[in-house]
Amino acid sequence: MLDVDNLARVYRSGSTRQVVFDRLTFSVRQGETVALLGASGSGKTTLLNLISGIDSPDGGSVSLDGVDVHALAEPERTLLRRRHIGFVFQFFNLIQTLTVGENIALPLELLGEDQAVIRQRVTDLLEAVGLGGLQQRFPETLSGGEQQRAAIARALAHRPALLLADEPTGNLDEDSAGRITALLTGLSRQQGTTLLLVTHSRGVAQAADRVLRLSHGKIAAGKGP
Repeated sequence: MLDVDNLARVYRSGSTRQVVFDRLTFSVRQGETVALLGASGSGKTTLLNLISGIDSPDGGSVSLDGVDVHALAEPERTLLRRRHIGFVFQFFNLIQTLTVGENIALPLELLGEDQAVIRQRVTDLLEAVGLGGLQQRFPETLSGGEQQRAAIARALAHRPALLLADEPTGNLDEDSAGRITALLTGLSRQQGTTLLLVTHSRGVAQAADRVLRLSHGKIAAGKGP
């Protein structure tokens, strides 16, 4: 599903040159849940931006289901993200002026789905994440754990092939983090979605099928955290 081959990313500021990645290579199989474990500042978010085509590499390639992401023009990369990639963020990134139901419906609206299909999908997802009956609530009225549940539902609304989760429990207490991790990995497996879960928490990484460790611009594989 996902192939990262000899990826390179370098930041330059004047005469300063910071190498983030140099010949980074790994792959993730269809339907697999992989945790990317690394300390803060190790480049985990930069890697997600490169995988999704938000940022461009200085070398190497990223392929999603056989498609070279960075060979596409920007409009095509935008459509690729809209159709095939879901995102879950540490700080939820829900649109505060939209209700919970409207937030979840947004990816489907952008794809032009039928309204009846959207309504049913929103209802089903709200029940799946334990937010049934909260469709008309606004994000600010929910707890942090509830907001992350809504964010997971939004990320899965269009049944993406690849789900990228960037420190999805980093803003939650330990109990909420455990529940959110179980929900995220469980729903992804249920839908057959490939999940790349970025975290610095070994506890969160335990929920994955496989763990990759990112350190000093290099990837090391392991069976567990």
